Amino acid sequence: MDSTILYTIISLTAIGVVSAMILYVVAQKFKVIEDPRIDDAANSLPGANCGGCGYPGCRGFAEACVKAETFDDLFCPVGGNETMKIVAKAIGKEAVEKAPMIAVVRCSGTYENRQKLNIYDGAVSCAISSALYSGDTGCKNGCLGLGDCVSVCKFDAIFIDKKTGLPVVDEEKCTACGACVKACPKLVIELRKKGPKSKRIFVSCINTDKGALAKKSCSVACIACKACLKACPHDAIVVENLIAYIDFEKCKLCRKCVDVCPTGSILELNFPPKKEKPADENAQKNDISSETNAGVAATIEKKE
Repeated sequence: MDSTILYTIISLTAIGVVSAMILYVVAQKFKVIEDPRIDDAANSLPGANCGGCGYPGCRGFAEACVKAETFDDLFCPVGGNETMKIVAKAIGKEAVEKAPMIAVVRCSGTYENRQKLNIYDGAVSCAISSALYSGDTGCKNGCLGLGDCVSVCKFDAIFIDKKTGLPVVDEEKCTACGACVKACPKLVIELRKKGPKSKRIFVSCINTDKGALAKKSCSVACIACKACLKACPHDAIVVENLIAYIDFEKCKLCRKCVDVCPTGSILELNFPPKKEKPADENAQKNDISSETNAGVAATIEKKE
């Protein structure tokens, strides 16, 4: 009996030793030696794991930084240029300076500007609501206001204004991670350059209906009249699919497009008030504006 137990112990010990040796050989043969610079880069990052860089977490981004030849297509939106400089120094590369970005809401369809046609009584989710029908107003492209963008933001940088029903971006908190952009089923939110002193100009409308129909569903809708296109001296505006769009790379913030927009669909943010012009200049400008509006009205009437 004692010898049986002894043999059993010896056998199990021998099997354990052999198995350990086999595992050791396999581990040595197939082991992956990780570049120690990945840890250095990961420790330099903010650790938000927001995915705004396009990689699965900060460590995934750190690994991409180490393996990449240049930083041209790599950027941490949360840490910004200063963090990228630290990461570059940690792994012995050179950072690429990039203009800060911010999320903007391309819809001005407030409760006042858009009349409700029905009442949505389903799940409080833009994704679900968008899958069920086009929305509770005449604008099929506008913001649904149910807050999917708010729920995905890890930085508390966006909220729904109860007075307007639209999302509002907190400029101080927004990191341009892009989570809200991905969450919006209507593609209402876009990342744009923050601009000098946070000055930005953009078309706050994505309604692709014809002018008369768009204006009927929302009083500040873009009607694709092309007045802004003709007024822009920098070739920064295009009109496609019955909607105007301002290229923030080309825009020089001259505000000429804002002046001629007949519906007020172009927003100018963080600009100082314009200086009042002499009465004769104002009269001349009003005449030009009247002619523009008359032409727009004729265009809308013709389209109808």
